[in-house]
Amino acid sequence: MIQLRSLFLSALLLMSTLLPAFAQNADPLTIATVHRPPFASTDMPEPRGFSVDLMRAIGADINREVTFAPQGSFSDMFSNVMNGEVDGAIANISITTEREREMDFSQPIFGSGIKIMIPNEGSATSIFAALFTWDIAVVVLSGLALLFFGGMLMWVFERRVQPYFDKGAREALFPSFWWALNLVVNGAFEERVPRSAFGRIFAVLLVVSSLFIVSIFVASITAAMTVNALSSYVNGLRDLENRRVATVTGSTSAAFLEANGLVFADYASPNEMFNAFEAGVANAIVFDSPILAYYQQTKAQGTARVLERTYRPENYGIVLPSGSPLKEEIDQVLLKFRVDGTYDDLLSKWFGNIYTPR
Repeated sequence: MIQLRSLFLSALLLMSTLLPAFAQNADPLTIATVHRPPFASTDMPEPRGFSVDLMRAIGADINREVTFAPQGSFSDMFSNVMNGEVDGAIANISITTEREREMDFSQPIFGSGIKIMIPNEGSATSIFAALFTWDIAVVVLSGLALLFFGGMLMWVFERRVQPYFDKGAREALFPSFWWALNLVVNGAFEERVPRSAFGRIFAVLLVVSSLFIVSIFVASITAAMTVNALSSYVNGLRDLENRRVATVTGSTSAAFLEANGLVFADYASPNEMFNAFEAGVANAIVFDSPILAYYQQTKAQGTARVLERTYRPENYGIVLPSGSPLKEEIDQVLLKFRVDGTYDDLLSKWFGNIYTPR
């Protein structure tokens, strides 16, 4: 009798060990996702990211194997969910009223919002770019040309009557330029005052014309700095009206910009959007705050800054077909992960000090 009981308990233990594996192998979950680092990176053999790891942990907890089906866009991902071709989808999917009319969402998995990112225009690079324009270059080159040719013309007038200019043409190139420069800046030297009539007349004309060029140069510098300061000032949405704004097609950010009447260029993916920003085609981005923070910390290298204000706070969730039996099961696991520290561990792994969900 005791031996039979031992055999029965051993059989139960064996079944409890094998059944989860059977269940996991029998009913794998197919989850759609899109390339949205750090939530999901699909440009490698095995997808990885915060959302990917979270879904894998959920699958392990409910004894379901999880396979991922990368998609080209959010619209493709949602179509597959609604058509029942996948069991769900995960990435940085905002929970919205419009989406909930057609699909189910899990409990929130991440607190986000919409923010603005602009070039870090207070940097030395942007000041350099503002100062060294073609207009300013033309003014500087014109001034140097005036001094050079003015000095050589003075050499023609003064070489027979002024010891300083009593040189051959080649030897007189720099001394003549130096004399003209000192005439404009310091009023020349008393011992080198022009002695010929033409030399004196020309010296007066050279000083007067140089004053105009210096005035134009100062005005150009002032205008460039003023324009740079005004264009770099962005404190809110209205300041984006004179900016080339970029976002992603079909995103909640695009809907937000449309609702506020702002003109923008929409790109098929965040990669294309960031490429346009780096190339200077766009000089402002309105998009999900954690993705902007991740880009700023990992790729921008000090060339971009994200404004503090958060517009339209939103939550991300796992999207499921309407009426999916998985919803209740996934919600319970998500609540469990919040309590046992699994969620915080994943958050620390993928975001560290880069971003704190609201």
